[in-house]
Amino acid sequence: MLNFSEKKTIKIALVGQPNVGKSMLINSISNSRLKVGNFSGVTVEKTQIIFDYKDYIFEITDLPGSYSLTEYTIEEKVTKNYLEKNDYDIILNVLDSTNLERNLYLTNELLALDKKMVLALNMTDEAEKEGILIDEKQLSKIIGKPCIKTSAKTKLGIEELIEALVTKFESSKFESKLIFSDVIEEEIANIKSLFFEKKYRSDIHYREIAIKLLKEDKKTFLKFHDEPIWIELQPLLNESFEHIYLHYGTKDLNEIFEDEKFAFAKGAVTETVKTKKVDEQHHSITDKIDSILINKFLGLPIFLFLMWGLFQLTFEVGNIPMDLIDAFFASLIEKTKYILGDTQLSSIIADGAIAGVGAVILFLPNIVILFLGIALLETTGYMSRVAFLLDGFFHKFGLHGKSFIPLVTGFGCSVPAYMAARTLKNPRDRLLTLFIIGFMSCGARLPIYVLFTGAFFSEKNAGNILFLIYISGALLGLIAAKVLKILVFKSEDEPFVMEMPKYRLPSFKLIWHTVSNQALMYMKKAGTYILAASILIWFASNYPKYPEYEEMINQKIELASSEEERYELQNKLSLYNLENSYLGKIGKFSEPLFNPLGFDWKMTVALETGLAAKEIVVSTLGILYGLGEELDENNQGLLEKIRNNIPIASALAFIVFVMIYLPCLAASMVFAKEAGGWRYLFYLFVFTTSTAWVLSFITYQVAKYFLV
Repeated sequence: MLNFSEKKTIKIALVGQPNVGKSMLINSISNSRLKVGNFSGVTVEKTQIIFDYKDYIFEITDLPGSYSLTEYTIEEKVTKNYLEKNDYDIILNVLDSTNLERNLYLTNELLALDKKMVLALNMTDEAEKEGILIDEKQLSKIIGKPCIKTSAKTKLGIEELIEALVTKFESSKFESKLIFSDVIEEEIANIKSLFFEKKYRSDIHYREIAIKLLKEDKKTFLKFHDEPIWIELQPLLNESFEHIYLHYGTKDLNEIFEDEKFAFAKGAVTETVKTKKVDEQHHSITDKIDSILINKFLGLPIFLFLMWGLFQLTFEVGNIPMDLIDAFFASLIEKTKYILGDTQLSSIIADGAIAGVGAVILFLPNIVILFLGIALLETTGYMSRVAFLLDGFFHKFGLHGKSFIPLVTGFGCSVPAYMAARTLKNPRDRLLTLFIIGFMSCGARLPIYVLFTGAFFSEKNAGNILFLIYISGALLGLIAAKVLKILVFKSEDEPFVMEMPKYRLPSFKLIWHTVSNQALMYMKKAGTYILAASILIWFASNYPKYPEYEEMINQKIELASSEEERYELQNKLSLYNLENSYLGKIGKFSEPLFNPLGFDWKMTVALETGLAAKEIVVSTLGILYGLGEELDENNQGLLEKIRNNIPIASALAFIVFVMIYLPCLAASMVFAKEAGGWRYLFYLFVFTTSTAWVLSFITYQVAKYFLV
């Protein structure tokens, strides 16, 4: 038996909201010695409890009951100052089990301190009488802190609580699992990045500093105001606040972080608490909406119906202005050739630049509608519900419910989707999600799908086919996740709190900002990157020249006896020049690899240019299948060219390949950065290309058997 002086001392800060039974919990610990005094500088009573247990001496300081760590009341100020400045080993957070959601508001703030912590779920006996059942093991997992059911009245769990405190004291501290909404997590990451770059020295974790700065903590701001790093930190904070204000539609940071606490608490309770007795009178509007939207029977069909409706709108409404845009660019090409004449300059501008960019802008309305739909679902708070709804389903495939947000963002653009995966704190979960995002067809692939569905399916069914393509890609992604989880990313599932924000009416300003930014990015790509690529593709498809062969064919054209014969000879010349151009040679070289999939060299080249940007696939097809044709009133549109030149089996295989293979160059670079190195990009290339080839081969063979 150790002497009192030889025992280890465990200093504990006892924290909880008013009336959670902290005093009763202390009194239920036998042989306790109470020291009563005042906190320094204030008249608030300070109670300390000292007792020994096995080889340890416990020193528990009972902090005043506080609803939050603000400075609105003297009790809150005392509690906050003690937790930030005093020396202690563990926070013991006492919660009222009968009102867990409200109590978790304070827990949310305590987690931000990033200290060792144990939660006592007090009044468990009363909660059970009221029909409230808490899964404390699941709650422990999702917040990353031990949760012990206790009852000060019946002394339930007291021994287990003390043992948990000893275990926590002896174990190393893990990083807090507190996660905010994506917009705030993004700004925390930006601030942390600056600290890392400047190698800023601090006894406090960078994350904790970033959170305090975003909460406009006065002491933290005063500390940084006199430091050299403030010159770079201030403009970064200004940008962060503007982003957060825009997302929430308010500049009241207290209101914003109250919403964050609500989302955290609501998510944790929804996932871990079951209530036998349901009192409909006390249910909020949010609860009533949730009872339908995240109902285990209705939730998934509602989500699938909404996504189906979105893709129907994307095709049906998006197609209305397509004829006008198509006619405009056809007219522009015709006028350009008329003004400049039959010259190389005329061809490069008309057949290269205008045809390539026009083929991409043609699908801008579809892109805008898709982004608008996703933005509406996100800003109302619905997407977070779907993440919760799909959590259990995702776990079967080795993914976490929080993977849903980056995955659904991938339907818009892979670049922000890869960045959104930062919210997954477990490295293996994050890597697995990064590998699967590419299966979610981004907006840049939409023009390819619209082109092929429009060419091979009736307008009535095109929207359904589009929906089927997107859902098939998502399902293939889940299957791939399961395979990767079994073979590569072997690890235990690590649950997190699934935030459940309040429902909001759509913010026109936020939706306009999101959709206009995405549309401008798309247009910027069309006006710069794709313009340059289109000119390069035109050059590669027009050179080198073969004057001797051209002269021979031209002589035959002059001697031709009919218009039909002249047309055939002209097409023969165009085809010869195209097949023997630089682009034709590249396509012919790689054609044997893609022949088993039913792709000709033109389709092969289109896929290869798509590695730079998926939009270029459409412009490449437009240039390759449009060369050598005179533009007149009988000129066939791009849809007609695709329909006449590509068999349906090859078209289906092409869609499958596009659905799976490597994303664009910009997204690939972001992937490499987020995954942690270029080797992961190489793995992604091998994984996606081999998967795309195998599935396209199967699609081609099956389609050829049944449809040809």
